[in-house]
Amino acid sequence: MGAEEIKTDMDISSWPSNLAHEKWAALPVSGARPSARYKHAAAVADEKLYITGGSCNGRYLSDIQVFDLRSLTWSSLKLKIEPSDNKSEDNGLQEVLPGISDHSMIKWGNKLLLLGGHSKKSSDAMIVHFINLETHVCGVMETFGKIPAARGGHSATLVGSKLIVFGGEDRSRKLLNDVHVLDLQTMTWSAVEATQTPPAPRFDHSAAVHSERYLLIFGGCSHSVFFNDLHVLDLQAMEWSQPQVQGDLVSPRAGHAGVSIDEMLYIVGGGDNSNGCPETLALNMSKLVWSTLTTLKERHPLASEGLSICSAVIDGEKFLVAFGGYNGKYNNEVFVMKLKPRDLSHPKIFQSPAAAAAAASVTAAYALAKSEKLEFPQIIDLNFNGVENSVPQKDINIEIDVIREEKKALESSIEEVRAENSRQREKIDELKSNHTELSKELQSVQGQLISERSRCFKLEAQIAELLKMLESLQTIENEVQILRSQKSALEEEMELSSAQQQGSGGVWRWIAGGT
Repeated sequence: MGAEEIKTDMDISSWPSNLAHEKWAALPVSGARPSARYKHAAAVADEKLYITGGSCNGRYLSDIQVFDLRSLTWSSLKLKIEPSDNKSEDNGLQEVLPGISDHSMIKWGNKLLLLGGHSKKSSDAMIVHFINLETHVCGVMETFGKIPAARGGHSATLVGSKLIVFGGEDRSRKLLNDVHVLDLQTMTWSAVEATQTPPAPRFDHSAAVHSERYLLIFGGCSHSVFFNDLHVLDLQAMEWSQPQVQGDLVSPRAGHAGVSIDEMLYIVGGGDNSNGCPETLALNMSKLVWSTLTTLKERHPLASEGLSICSAVIDGEKFLVAFGGYNGKYNNEVFVMKLKPRDLSHPKIFQSPAAAAAAASVTAAYALAKSEKLEFPQIIDLNFNGVENSVPQKDINIEIDVIREEKKALESSIEEVRAENSRQREKIDELKSNHTELSKELQSVQGQLISERSRCFKLEAQIAELLKMLESLQTIENEVQILRSQKSALEEEMELSSAQQQGSGGVWRWIAGGT
């Protein structure tokens, strides 16, 4: 399935109602477009798409582009330097953002906050820029606490008034998997110490938060490996886990874009430096089930790395808005997808089926235990006081016995579930152990492969030298054949000459004998 094009002759103001659900559409644009780019940052505010920075042909970009989702027109935002830092004589009209890419951007109040990124202007610590959407004033926010190292390709996720930064790649290309929290009310950084096994160091991944408690990390890459794993950080227990996911098979990718809406995490694009990912994925964060919404044609602009994805609400309906990216060609088109309304009535849980069954059993057992504590003497007193009750005491005792039996059965079920959970934990520990051993074996095999590859290169070089020697030997052999032919001819001439000399000598001897 490909993307549809919105007809340019239709009423632009009604484009949201003319789209089919869960299909990408390229929006027509009136006037000039911004330069194509990737690894930029994007955010939606007041039905406008804001694009900051990015990279194109190795050049860092510093412009701020705004796309009006109503009029479908682009405009460039001219920034003013923060008055307290203004030392110029041009009334503050000056572009103050450096060229930057691989940064993150979120909307906070009436500001856009830009975190980190790669730039020609070096910094040891992460810088937080701000853009005031009302005054267009831009500057650097002063932060306190344990400021994380400068980086790009990280993720920044807003949870309440706190911003959670994970991973990325620092200035020396060192890969990171640390977690830092910026309190936006006090602008104070703190480092997070979490238990259990964290994700492998990575960059160009995606992140989302579920139920204001669970931070999800998906995909990304190291300098040699692309990931398709999902990790969850419980922000209350500060504990990492790698839950089992179900549904469609998801290929490894990095440079993709992700955005969460309600309980769904949407993933668009990405790739592995060889091929782009044409499918648009949706992860139900409550059930941990992957599904494929649509698949585009190969080399489609959305099958790119370094694109952006945002969510927007227009006329009460929810949309995905994508821009930019690189798949062999830099892109500057705007694509939208209208999402289907979803039923959010079912509970949001992060539990295995066994844990869910145990919870249900515990709830039922608790209810029965409470019913067992009813003041039955009071019921008897009521009967003796002349209040009419159609249920005989014998029947009540029978019901109590039945409830007790059901309670015992439920307690037995709980014990079975606990035993099953224990067995599952043992299997998980065994699988983790096997995974560790297999990882070590894989590293060993990779080392052997590297060694064998080096040997192959050496053998290929030796073979090339031998082939050259064989070619020279063939030439020598031809020359030897020529010399042999010349030798044979020479020997024949010598024999003939010798025979002639012998014949001439005999005649002279005969003449001498006759005289």
